[in-house]
Amino acid sequence: MNASILDFGLQLPTGKVSSEFACYRPPYWPPPNDWVVSLDTEGAPASHWGDDMWDFSAWVGKPYKLDFAGGRHQRSAHPLSPQNQQVLRLLITWVMWGPRAGKSWGTLRSNFQHLRRVIALCESEGIVASNLSRFPQVIRKAPDLFSNQTERNDALMLFDRIRRGANMLGVVMLDEDGLAVLSKAFCENPCKSKEDTEQTPYIPPRIWLYQNRRLRQLLDDFLSHADEVEKCYHFCVDTYADAVGSLEAALSGVRRSDSQTPFSRSNQSVDCRRFAGPFAEVAESYGIAQLLCRWIEPQKTQGLTIKALGSYLTLVQLGAIAYIANFTLQRKEEAGELRADCLVWDNDPSVGRIPIICGETTKTDPDSDARWPTSPSVEVAVKTAGMVARMRMRCAFAHPDSACSKYDKDNPYLYHYSFDPWSTNSRGVKPYATRPVIPSYQEFLRRFPLLFDKEELRIKEDELLLARMFTPNLSKDGKYAVGKVWPIAFHQLRRTSAVNMFASGMLSDTSIQVVMKHLTVLQSYYYGRNYSRARFNVEVETLTTAARYEVMAKQIESLVDERYVPPLGSGRKKEIIANIIADKDFKALISAAKRGEVSFRETRLGGCTKRGMCEYGGIESVARCAGGDGNKPCRDAIYDSNQRPSVERSLSHVEERLSQAQAGSPRARALEAEAQGLRKFLNATCN
Repeated sequence: MNASILDFGLQLPTGKVSSEFACYRPPYWPPPNDWVVSLDTEGAPASHWGDDMWDFSAWVGKPYKLDFAGGRHQRSAHPLSPQNQQVLRLLITWVMWGPRAGKSWGTLRSNFQHLRRVIALCESEGIVASNLSRFPQVIRKAPDLFSNQTERNDALMLFDRIRRGANMLGVVMLDEDGLAVLSKAFCENPCKSKEDTEQTPYIPPRIWLYQNRRLRQLLDDFLSHADEVEKCYHFCVDTYADAVGSLEAALSGVRRSDSQTPFSRSNQSVDCRRFAGPFAEVAESYGIAQLLCRWIEPQKTQGLTIKALGSYLTLVQLGAIAYIANFTLQRKEEAGELRADCLVWDNDPSVGRIPIICGETTKTDPDSDARWPTSPSVEVAVKTAGMVARMRMRCAFAHPDSACSKYDKDNPYLYHYSFDPWSTNSRGVKPYATRPVIPSYQEFLRRFPLLFDKEELRIKEDELLLARMFTPNLSKDGKYAVGKVWPIAFHQLRRTSAVNMFASGMLSDTSIQVVMKHLTVLQSYYYGRNYSRARFNVEVETLTTAARYEVMAKQIESLVDERYVPPLGSGRKKEIIANIIADKDFKALISAAKRGEVSFRETRLGGCTKRGMCEYGGIESVARCAGGDGNKPCRDAIYDSNQRPSVERSLSHVEERLSQAQAGSPRARALEAEAQGLRKFLNATCN
């Protein structure tokens, strides 16, 4: 096979081993049995690739061995046949030396154990592990091998990485269909210690979109008034400084009393230089009074006060953090650590400019990095929060107790404690480097009740059914019920965004497809690149991998619904499933579909049931899928009648482009084939 050995390289801490050493990378693929994989303390070979056991104790500094053969004594691992030992060697070599090789001995140990458990299962079932995908009944026994959800998620991601490297590896344990079966088995067999634990709820699309759009409205509203807000802010800071003689004095709280601020009516008898009039009038003069009233509730007795300005700026910063979390799948604590320069653009020759959110790496896990590929949508959030942070940096940097550095001034956190002279934190303030706790989503909404309309968050019956599709044990405590307000939480955003990346075609709201379009492409591109040396957040990769196969299982489960129409007639629907399991009646095939034994990949027209790759794709063009090129529709295609509105819009757009194309040109012929394919879809799904 044509494996590029230059893509391999040992990344684990080994002391003095460098690229000049034979054990740094295999000489070719697959490696020869006499290739040296480890050295002893004297630098002599300790293990060779074909050995029954590899010894890395000299590099790790303590006993550390990987046992391939097993069965040496009662405490040994389950014995493996030579064939399964070979599969295990190939896979662990890929994990240890291959592209994106691990950097942690602890992670390597876990990966080896995950692989060996499943291969030992294959051994006990009398099959070679590289054929596991052909035995779904064996795959369904795998959940018993993993004691907790973390192990299951890690195993799913590990097998998916191996699947993506199949072309170089030359062997794979689980293909996409096998992983879908495994994912479904995990869902149907909860960990014994977690049977009563409710899975992170999936937020219904309408509610998720509502919160997403309101956050975007908040950010856009600020940007349209940014100049006015900044001028008003600096005027207010100057007024406080002028009232007591200096900004430092104002920040230190050296003033007569809280009732005698520059905007207090009780200050009218004071020198007019110190009285700016009621803040409501100041806000009106700068054109931001209505802006503040749209987002901040005025005080019941005093109306619009200077505190409203501070609250509004904090709302914008927190809103930006929440918006970023929607598209990076970060934890709120991770998003709260971001600085103004967190957004970088990777110029990739294949995809173009790709946005990446970069945090400050503080984790001890060397296999993960504080980098999250994201959607271009986050640019507005980073820009907005950065503008507010730099605006408020004037007071933070000037405060005598903030210990704010020049680096902080040049590159502030997107969210931080307030140092404004009217802030309740201005006295006894914590240092700037002290990170404030990001409030829970519910606390966020309690503090800013005008952000969301509670009526828009109330759960409808069909939405509860959809939420339960991805969270079967939802609402055991009655929290989630028709008519109740959905209790949005940051951890829900993570899982919902991950599911939406892959399930947009299953959801009736086409807005989800628009919102998630870039995120789906970019996340899949980055986390799916085995050949990239860049490292990204492993936790999010694990989350998206689990979501992908969860959604695939749901898509397969729904394949037998009436909404799916084969372009070659109803009889073909039976044949599609029969290609997977022969000699069973249709009812048995329906059950098999529900167990995840049918291949399914989403396309613009519905789905594709072809195993393996398809050269036509069904994404950029559907002409071949639907027979728009003059041939019969593809035998592996299946139409989803729910896609009719989207297809009707596509047809209108294609016909408009066709009318502008030169008659008889290659472009015109391609557009005509596309239009004809779309028309055939609409004809087939008209009933």
